[in-house]
This record gives sequence, structure tokens and C-alpha cells, in this order.
Amino acid sequence: MFKLLKKLEGRHYKIILICVIFIVFQVWLDLKLPDFMSKITVLIETEGSKMSDILLQGVFMLLCALGSLISSFIVGYFAAKVAASFSQKIRSEVFNKVEDFSMTEIKQFSTSSLITRTTNDITQVQMLLAMGLQVFIKAPIMAIWAIIKISGKSFEWSLLTGGAVLVLLIVVVIIVVFAVPKFKKIQNMIDDINNITRENLTGIRVVRAFNAENYQENKFESANEKLTKTQLFVQRIMAVMGPTMQLIMSGLSLGIYFIGAFIINEAAIPDRIGIFSDMVVFSSYAVQVIISFMMLIVIFIIYPRASVSAKRILEVLETEEVIKDGKFNKKTTKLVGSVEFKNVSFKYPDAEEYMLENISFKAEKGETIAFIGSTGSGKSTLINLIPRFYDATDGEVLVDGVNVKDYTQESLHNLLGYIPQKAVMFDGSVSSNVSYGYNGKAKASKSQIKKAIEVAQATDFVEKMDKKYESHIARGGTNVSGGQKQRLAIARAIARNPEIYIFDDSFSALDYKTDYILRKELKKYTKDATTLIVAQRIGTIKNADKIIVLDNGKMVGMGTHKELLENCEVYKEIAYSQLSKEELANA
Repeated sequence: MFKLLKKLEGRHYKIILICVIFIVFQVWLDLKLPDFMSKITVLIETEGSKMSDILLQGVFMLLCALGSLISSFIVGYFAAKVAASFSQKIRSEVFNKVEDFSMTEIKQFSTSSLITRTTNDITQVQMLLAMGLQVFIKAPIMAIWAIIKISGKSFEWSLLTGGAVLVLLIVVVIIVVFAVPKFKKIQNMIDDINNITRENLTGIRVVRAFNAENYQENKFESANEKLTKTQLFVQRIMAVMGPTMQLIMSGLSLGIYFIGAFIINEAAIPDRIGIFSDMVVFSSYAVQVIISFMMLIVIFIIYPRASVSAKRILEVLETEEVIKDGKFNKKTTKLVGSVEFKNVSFKYPDAEEYMLENISFKAEKGETIAFIGSTGSGKSTLINLIPRFYDATDGEVLVDGVNVKDYTQESLHNLLGYIPQKAVMFDGSVSSNVSYGYNGKAKASKSQIKKAIEVAQATDFVEKMDKKYESHIARGGTNVSGGQKQRLAIARAIARNPEIYIFDDSFSALDYKTDYILRKELKKYTKDATTLIVAQRIGTIKNADKIIVLDNGKMVGMGTHKELLENCEVYKEIAYSQLSKEELANA
């Protein structure tokens, strides 16, 4: 927790100093009230006292109470400001850190856990900070000041107050011992709930198609019941706190008056007024001491859960990225649009076997290189090494003659137009999705957007939408079809006008006619760019300049469509499984 709080900035400490000043002023006003109460008690018991003198002390009490209230508002405002500002800073840091994560780190934490850490965990820390500034500073000041005020008043009363505090602490220790271990479990259970909810919403079509609603409901209910039982266990323990504290406070006040009655009874008549006044003051100060400890206890109860959250946040912030930026910032190089793999092998972190082994090829500017192979042969893994979603375990991946590890990631990604296997749409308009990340900027011109959409064969359905190019696209593209999403994703890459296009099975949702027309138009538009295509269809890749055949992570063939039909058995099997001999002969 304290490690995370080190991230507080100078402006935060200035506000905290203001809070401390007003807290001290508030405590001083609160502790003045019993003094005025004592004077009123003496005046009431003293013959000949004027009503105006009693009322004057009452006015002072009201002013103190009003001043304390105003100070409390000011402290609350500034404490909330510090907590909200700090949580905003940490939330931004966590988000930016996650943005720099490679797929390795994302999988290490899981998406649902990262969402929980960015929201729920930061909220726990914010709550602690907001309450802590008001309570953690105020409580010890009030407790020490009140103890100083009552010291020497009466040994019996002091002993009773000390006993009450001791009982309170024992109760708290018992509660904390049983409750604290559950806090980490609760945060992990919230992760599980988020994961199941996210999974259900993402796959809602599959759930309904397979009538799996009951299965998903039972799965959610199981996780929800575990979380509820754990939270109820903690809340029931915490529920003991309120009545226990109230019982101790009431018992302390009753005990002070009970002991006071004996002391007053045994005292001389002239001393009774003073003892009675001391008893009233002592009772007020003793309650302040108990309240101070109660406030500290509330913080100690909140702290363990916030501490768990802080550790989870720090786990994200302190995770060292596997993919590190190089220093090369491409301005001009002799090679343009060149991609070369030199004896590249790759295995996933913690995996024993290599996913790719000894891959070597070179793609020159203007060439179209295609990759084909059975499912799990490593096609997508191979092209994911170019934008550095993962780094090659052995060998080198070169772009324009420079190892991708030497590039800054921004420079490398500016050279690429990447279309993922699963088209991703963002909440916004057609235009904002197509111009997304245009040369590192936010927008492309309207003519560039229209041209990109035209090349991607998306004009027909975009023109039919209500607002055409400004029509709304829902998050995840849920209001357009799979084929429409793919075409918009392709348009996004085209609008960027990169040196190198990477298509990761990006034509799979298109019908054969649209696929053919799109590739034909794309070839014209990208004739000066290098194109890398991962595909399952022979028809999609048969006109590529070079086709690379993968089998179990190894390159088992490389050449043109005709060459591979003659000398690559794996390619032949794939080709004959999709097309007849006549169709292949006429291809």
C-alpha cells in the first residue's frame, strides 16, 4: 500500500497539508465543547449565576459546533479531491501499462482480472485514501489530545476508560483475524464473476444457438454464490462491530457516572459541584477517546482489503514487459517493404515444444506472399512475429533490413497494415473505424476513407446505412455482419497506406465473388506494397507470387501454385480437398 502511495504528487501533499490544518482546528473545536459544558454545569449549580452567562457559554458551544462542521466539510472536500485525483492517475498508469503489454502479459493476468484491477481495485484504494485523510489523521490527534485533557482527573475513571479501549481492541483483533484472509479471496472471486459475465456476453449467440442458457446460468450462479457467501461471512463479522462499539461507549458513560455517584457521595459538599463538573467533562472526553479508536479501527478494517487491491495494482505496474522498445526510428532506409525471416524458431512462454522451427524466407517490395497449412500449423503465429505481438525465440525477423527488435514499436507499427483473424470494431462511426490509427493520427481525409472503403468492397452496404459514412458502429461491430466487419477492417488497413499489409485469414467471412473482386482491386491499389496473406482457401492465395506451406510449425514447401502442386505433397492434399483436378488444372 505505502509503495503505491509513494506515487502521490506534490500537489497532493499540498492539499493533504490543508486537510491536516483543518483537522487540527476541528479537533480543537470538538475538545472545547466539554470545557464550555463544564462551565455551564458549574453556573447552573452555583447560586446567583446569571442566565446571560449560561446563554453566552451556550453560544460559544454553538459556534464551536458550527466551526467543526465547516471544517469537516472542507476536509471532506479536499480528501475526496486527493483520492479522486490519485485514483485517476493510477487508473491512467494501469491503462497505459496494459497498453504496452504483449500477449504474454495479457494472458498472464487474464482480461477480466485486468478490468477488475483497473476498476474495483482502484476504487478500494480510493475509498481508503478518502476516509484515511479524514480519519487516520484525526483519530490519533483527537485521542492523544483527549487523553491529555483527562489525565489526572480520576484514577478510577481513567482505569475504566483504559479497560474499555482494551476490550474494543480485543474484539477488533478477533474480527480482523477471521475477516482479513477473506478479502483476497473476494477480489479473486470478482475476477471470476467478471470473466464469466464477459464470456457469456461475448458468446451470447453461441449460448442461445445451443440452448446453453441454463448451463451458463448455473455456472454464473455457482461463482455468484461463492462470492455472496464469502461477502456475507465478512459482513456478518463486520456487523458485530457497530453494536459492540455502541455497547462499549454506552457502558463507559454509564460506568463513569456510576463511579462518579460514589465519589460525589463520599466527597465534601463544597467539592461536589467540581467533581460533578469533572465527571461531565471526563465522560465527554472518554467518549471522544473511544470514538478516536473506533475511527482508527474502521480504517484498519478497510485497510486489509485496500492493501490486497494495492498489491494487485502494483503487480500490473511492476510487471516487466517482455517486448521492449528498440531505438531505431525509421526515417529512410535503402530497403522499402522488405520482410525477411532468418532461421526463425518460436515457442510460447513456458512451453516445451517449438511452435515454429527454422523458418526462412524473404518478401520484396510489391510481392504477395501467402501462408497455408492445416489448423495449428503456426501460420498466424508466424505473422504475429512481424508486429512483435511475440518475439522470435531464435533467429531474426527483419523489416526493411532491420531486426524488428531494434525498432521502436511505434515506428515498426507505422510500416504495417494489420488485419487480424477476428475483425475488431470500436464504438464510433464508419469513418472513425476506417481512419483509426491513420499514420499514427486520429483521422484520414474523407476522400481517403471513401477510397479505402471502395477498394475493400464495402461501399455497397455503407451507402445503404442511415448516415452512410457517419453511421454508428457498435462496440465489437455487433450491428454489422461478420463479412461487413472484415471489409471495414481491411478498409482500415488500406486507409493507412502502409509499406506492408498483413492479412491474418482476413477473407474467411467473405463469399467467393466478393473475395475475388476484393483481391483483384487490392492488388491494383497495393501494387507497390508488400502483402502477406494467411488463408485457408486455395482460391485466395493461388495467384500469390510465393506460397509458403507450413506443417506442424515447419516449412515444407515454398513456390508458386503450380510449382507446389508438382513438388509439395501437403499443398496437394489441401488443394485436392478444396478443388477438383479440373478446377486446379484451369486455375
